[in-house]
Amino acid sequence: MAVDERGGAGMANQAGAGRTNQKLRTRTAILAAARELIEAGSEVAMPAIARAALVSEATAYRYFPDLPSLISEALAGAWLPPAEALAPVAGSADPAERIAFACDYLLRGILARQGSVRAMIAATITRPETVAARPGIRFGLIDEALRPMEDTLGAADPDAFAQLKRGLAVVVSAEALFVLTDLCGLEADEAVASAVRTAVALTRAATHPAA
Repeated sequence: MAVDERGGAGMANQAGAGRTNQKLRTRTAILAAARELIEAGSEVAMPAIARAALVSEATAYRYFPDLPSLISEALAGAWLPPAEALAPVAGSADPAERIAFACDYLLRGILARQGSVRAMIAATITRPETVAARPGIRFGLIDEALRPMEDTLGAADPDAFAQLKRGLAVVVSAEALFVLTDLCGLEADEAVASAVRTAVALTRAATHPAA
């Protein structure tokens, strides 16, 4: 009897392990499908991801409650940490030069992944409660770019420093990029250059305010 009980327990454990492994494979397949669509620049939507992963859309939603959470996890590690991203200008103490590099880096990264970024923005507009899933890459880049100003404007006028960061968050963003491409009709390179010029102008105005 004891042998039978042990055998039954062993089979149950194996079955449980098998289900766990299957769930892990399914989750991995969904993430891999999302990454492939993102890297291909394709439209990123839950039905397309489910088809690519060979699962039903309902199954995809069982593993990820919404599209923003899936995209956020699929993009994990896709962006360099701010200090690494700005390494080429690490030796510069000029905030304008640093913010120009940060803006260009972010916007070109968005262009390379714009299907997923557009999907993320659309999803969080229609469901504001999911906005926490947005990665907020811009904020770390802006903070790192403006590090030379922490002991100057940041110490002398914290409110002005905070306002500069808020202004840059509007410009150094996917939303600004898509306004320039979709509504203003600029080509991608023109749109990036326009945003960079605006970011630099804001930074220089704060660094050298008019008398």
